Amino acid sequence: MNILPSLLIVGVTAICTLITRVAPFLLFGNKNRTIPQAVIYIGEVLPPAVMAALLIYCVKDISCIRYSLWVNEIIGVIITALIHLKWRNTLLSIGVGTVVYMVLIQSAFFS
Repeated sequence: MNILPSLLIVGVTAICTLITRVAPFLLFGNKNRTIPQAVIYIGEVLPPAVMAALLIYCVKDISCIRYSLWVNEIIGVIITALIHLKWRNTLLSIGVGTVVYMVLIQSAFFS
């Protein structure tokens, strides 16, 4: 691919990302304007629903034929859940869970 199409793709992607980030502030940025109940509801329900969908996607291919095929994933999920329940920090729990999982699969504890 040539440099011009590559730059156009990056530019269009950047503009679309900027628009989606700025839109809520433009729509609801006025202090006198109330946020619709539907938007508040979606803001409360959507993050846990996305996390549940990601969890299902991550563990959908686990094979229970041998313990070495699923124990690393389960340990990673349990560590992630425990960290999140303790500190309620999504970034911390995902980061620690990912590091634990990667250490487990790279060190071949359960291979």
